[in-house]
This record gives sequence, structure tokens and C-alpha cells, in this order.
Amino acid sequence: MKATKLVGVLSIVAGIVMIIAGALTWGMVTTQLKAEKISVPGDSQFMNGAFQGKPVGGPLTAFAQADAINMHAMLASDNKTYAELGALATEARESGDDALADEYTATRATVMNASFLRASLFSSVIAYGVAALVIGLGLIIGLIGWALTTVRTVPVEVVKADVVA
Repeated sequence: MKATKLVGVLSIVAGIVMIIAGALTWGMVTTQLKAEKISVPGDSQFMNGAFQGKPVGGPLTAFAQADAINMHAMLASDNKTYAELGALATEARESGDDALADEYTATRATVMNASFLRASLFSSVIAYGVAALVIGLGLIIGLIGWALTTVRTVPVEVVKADVVA
């Protein structure tokens, strides 16, 4: 087998393996998300609320859910971040207002949990992106391999010419 054909066949095999691996990853992430039985809340604003009430089971619904979690966390914390709430709790404790410090600490825990949930959902979104990339690259590599297997060699006719000195 000529080198071009060998590389072509190996590229086709690599492309098929990549497509299968990407599809399996996509399916696994979808299965895991659906198993959580999460639905995008009715007040989701992502893409003008296009995914409100839909089960989370794909990259767009996962992103919509992460966006809704952030919106709810910001509402619960009066638009304060985790770091800001920590500084406010410290300031309140130093001024002797332990009740306010405890309130800030509790809100801070809510914001932290929301951040963890969002990070998990964004990891799913990234996994979907990588799976799509691998599937696309597998398709391209497979097509290049197919093209290499179709390359034909054309016999070259050698013509001897009279050399005139």
C-alpha cells in the first residue's frame, strides 16, 4: 500500500474515532444533565426567555439555567458579590453588629453556592463545545483521508530526446 493510501486510511479511522468520541461525550453530558431533572425557571431572561420551563439537557438550556442562577443570586444579595459580602460581614462584625454580620455571611453562602452551580453548568457548556469541536475535526480529518485514498498516480511517459551538441 502506498504511503498516500495508508495515511488516507489512517485518517479515515482517526476521523471515525473522533466522531464517535465526540458523540459519546455529548450523549454522556446530556444524560447526566437530564438525570438532575432541572428545568429552566419561568423568569429566565436568556435569549428573551426562549427556554423558560424547558428541561436542562443541552448547551443552551444549561447556559440559560446558569444565567437564571446568577440573576437569582444577585437579587438575593442586592447585587453584591461574594467578596463584597465578605467585606461587609467583616465590617459589621468589627462594628459590633453581629446580627447584620450573620445576615451577610448567610447571603454570602447563598452566592457561593450559586457560583458553584453556575461553574458546574458552564463546565457542561464547555464539554458540549469540545464535543462539537471533536466531531467537526473528525469529519474534516475523515474527509481528508477519503480524499487521500482517491489520489491516483498517473504513469509518466519518458521520452528520450536526441541531444544535439
